Amino acid sequence: MTKAARSFMDAFPDIQVFMDDVIVKAETVEFHWTLTGTNTGPGGTGKFVRISGFEEWTLADDGRVIEATGSYDANEYDRQLKQGAAAAS
Repeated sequence: MTKAARSFMDAFPDIQVFMDDVIVKAETVEFHWTLTGTNTGPGGTGKFVRISGFEEWTLADDGRVIEATGSYDANEYDRQLKQGAAAAS
């Protein structure tokens, strides 16, 4: 998880991650997010992206995250890296 986060921070020096929702379930917690930033890191395309996804966390009894699985639309992310995000409506 740390390696993935670092790769986004390197690719998007102006990165912002917004919390859209937190959903508590019996066994897990879902953190829904939206990431925005301009891909100006090493080898970047210079395109602005806006992508949403979520992390599903399994917590230990003391509240630490012991397992995390992330999900986002990789095809849309790749498209935005090439073409940029659609204008906000």
